[in-house]
Amino acid sequence: MGEDPSESGAGAAEPTRPYDTRGADAREAHRGVVNRVTAGGRGHEYVAPMVDLTHLRLERPSDGVALLVLDNPDQRNAMSDRMTASWVAAVDELAGDRSVRAVVVTGQGSAFCSGGDTSWIASEPDASVDHLRTRMMAFYRAWLSIRRLEVPTIAAVNGAAIGAGLCLALACDIRYAAAGARLGAPFVKLGMHAGMAGTYLLPNVVGEAAARDLLLTGRVVDADEALRLGLVSRVLEPASFLDDVLETAARVAATAPIASRLTKLALLDGGHADFESCLQWEAMAQPITLATEDLQEGVRASREKRAPVFTGR
Repeated sequence: MGEDPSESGAGAAEPTRPYDTRGADAREAHRGVVNRVTAGGRGHEYVAPMVDLTHLRLERPSDGVALLVLDNPDQRNAMSDRMTASWVAAVDELAGDRSVRAVVVTGQGSAFCSGGDTSWIASEPDASVDHLRTRMMAFYRAWLSIRRLEVPTIAAVNGAAIGAGLCLALACDIRYAAAGARLGAPFVKLGMHAGMAGTYLLPNVVGEAAARDLLLTGRVVDADEALRLGLVSRVLEPASFLDDVLETAARVAATAPIASRLTKLALLDGGHADFESCLQWEAMAQPITLATEDLQEGVRASREKRAPVFTGR
């Protein structure tokens, strides 16, 4: 959903190709055989998941890093039914894979995600409110399922992130934007209330004042303003954008996984309720990590001036 037709999936026909990936090699990879793929200019061998994905790619660009690519560029990566089903399957796959230590989400082509397909949203003008509520709740829960991953998640906003597409980025732990990307929640300009937890996630990320501005005006901001608002953490050059984000993800994946998961949990939904709650949590969580083999490895590596090799034990 966007500020203008070029930023939305409105009115675009559903692509007819039944399997939208990178061709025969990628189809073999999705059958679970070892295949070589390229992500951000680098090839890596990986064992692909045993799930069939449409309008979505799941790749393993480096050890511990999973890359989810929204792959419906003809509709500027609008959230089609098939993409939604693939998203749920992919998140389920990642949630059960203990080798995953960081997840990156990005879009194929010029957009990150133009949001919900407005032709789908407006397809039942005579439907009851109860029916629409049930339908939208399932849609919200499907896409927000990324929040249940225990590992750090990074939204690589390569282009327009509009409406529900912005909410998807907000559901990730970290957001980086390519220079030239545009971000916004123009729900009111389409005659609808915000959805997919936009009225919760946006204030949580940018604060109440900025969230009111963006939600009530429906304006779309460029990457530089998004950085000033705190909507994204960094703005990177487009030419090396995915390379740079994947490099950061690899650094995250190289940290101690138990400590990383507990830190993510501590920061969830704005962090602790108060100072005392923080102290109580840390007095439990830090000793958990002190009792791990990873702590001993981290200390040894620091003394030996080498990179640690964490095993999650």
